[in-house]
Formats: sequence, C-alpha cells, structure tokens
Amino acid sequence: MKSIIDIFFKRIFPNDIPRACLPLVVANPKTKKSFSTYGIIDTGADECAFPLDIAKELGLKLKEGTPKIINTGNGRSTAYSHKVSIDIQGCRLNNVVIDFLPNLHIPLIGVKSFLSKFILTINYPQKKFSLKVPKA
Repeated sequence: MKSIIDIFFKRIFPNDIPRACLPLVVANPKTKKSFSTYGIIDTGADECAFPLDIAKELGLKLKEGTPKIINTGNGRSTAYSHKVSIDIQGCRLNNVVIDFLPNLHIPLIGVKSFLSKFILTINYPQKKFSLKVPKA
C-alpha cells in the first residue's frame, strides 16, 4: 500500500467551506460494479458511512448486509453493513466495512475500517491533508 500525499481540500457544495475530501472509487467485489465519489474524512465516525443510493449503484442487496442501529446527527437510523473495496490513487483496500444508511448525502470516511490503517495529517492553513502508510 502506498502513501497518499497532499490532497487539497474540496468544496462539496458551492457555498460550503473547503473540507478534507478523499477522491475514491468504491467497488462491489461480487458484481465488479464501481462508483466514483468523494468522501469526507470524519475522525469522529467509527465506521465509513455511505448514502443508500451508492449501494444501489454497486448492485448490493441492501438487506443482505448486517443490520445495525446507528446514532447520527439526524437521529437513529438502521444501517446495513457490507464489505467493499476502495481505490484511492491506485491504492486498494479490500474488505472495507461500509454502513449504508438513509438521509446521508455524502460518504463519510471513518476510523475503524479505513483511517486506522494510515497516519492522517491535516494542514488546515494550507487546506490539504495526507494519508501515510505507517512503517512496519
């Protein structure tokens, strides 16, 4: 796995502030369907959380995933967890657990199955961040 260095912040919505957003391709290993998107780096999220629409794009049968109750800023929701692969600049992570849930409009990149694999450095004054692979 290689390091991902100096990714500049991005505005998700026109009047929004620039955020640490990771360009990624998420793929269903069973159907080989993939979807390109941006995910917001969210160090407060245990798992990665994606909108339901992306599960449909990937050909995932939502309710075949593991159901769980999630507490979000929007209240409690039922999420369905599935394992997918994520590609970022040629770096692939397999078996990444994603919670797909309603009322979410942008993917959130969480700690447990993704960020914990990297050293995250955020440079707010320069509006950029890096994900570095730790030395073994």
